[in-house]
Amino acid sequence: MRRHAGPPGTPFALTLALALCALLLAGCTGSGAPAGADGGSGRTGDPGSRWQPRPGTGWQWQLSGRLDTSVDVPVYDIDGFDHSGDTVARLHRDGRKVICYLSTGAWEDFRPDAGDFPDEVIGRGNGWEGERWLDIRRTDVLEPIMAERFDMCRDKGFDAVEPDNMDGYRNRTGFPLTAAHQLRYNRLIARLAHERGLAVGLKNDLDQIPQLVGDYDFAVNEQCAQYGECARLTPFVEAGKAVFHAEYELPTDRFCADSRRLKLSSLLKKYELGVWRQAC
Repeated sequence: MRRHAGPPGTPFALTLALALCALLLAGCTGSGAPAGADGGSGRTGDPGSRWQPRPGTGWQWQLSGRLDTSVDVPVYDIDGFDHSGDTVARLHRDGRKVICYLSTGAWEDFRPDAGDFPDEVIGRGNGWEGERWLDIRRTDVLEPIMAERFDMCRDKGFDAVEPDNMDGYRNRTGFPLTAAHQLRYNRLIARLAHERGLAVGLKNDLDQIPQLVGDYDFAVNEQCAQYGECARLTPFVEAGKAVFHAEYELPTDRFCADSRRLKLSSLLKKYELGVWRQAC
């Protein structure tokens, strides 16, 4: 969620167990790979097979307008519903990794699956037209919907997911959400991505970085410089994980020096997140 002015809001690999499972499955299937584990995508849930962006990796974030694929950066973050597998494949041919933007914490009335959300899980507006907070306590309802969305990202060939609206517990959602509810839901979202071989980024939710840095492969942050929060993203950098960062209201000379010192991948963008960008 693009923030408004005002108050803010190492993957754990069981290597031996995975190796034993692979050996057992190889005995059953006649190959060294678990049958059907990658959904035909060539990926598995093994952390070693996921994309792992490093600190300082350049990126372009475009969620509106006609996609401009000419920006010379290794990573594109684009809307998962709005773009086809052909677009992802074209970016891959150009040597880019591609992140699938999805909202996982808010309902959007303009999405093709909007009717799959029952009324009782849809709360107050989050400040953006057509969007309302979700009751993330209702994982019985939300998990299968989000699983289908992540299937879409995987099937289109995306490398990773940017799940948005991941800090509802710090907002007026219409539901009595707590930090514990958010932690549980955010770990569910990470699991759904990893089960499909997708990397996943923690969007904002600065307060829970210490608990979640091990569950997420990178971070995506908005306006940490404006609110004096960028140092709080250090655990990701220290873990060798990229922090993709955007500002909207500060000129680059107000944040780029600190961004370089902290090894953030920083951009100046406009709120509509179109083509325009200024990189540090």
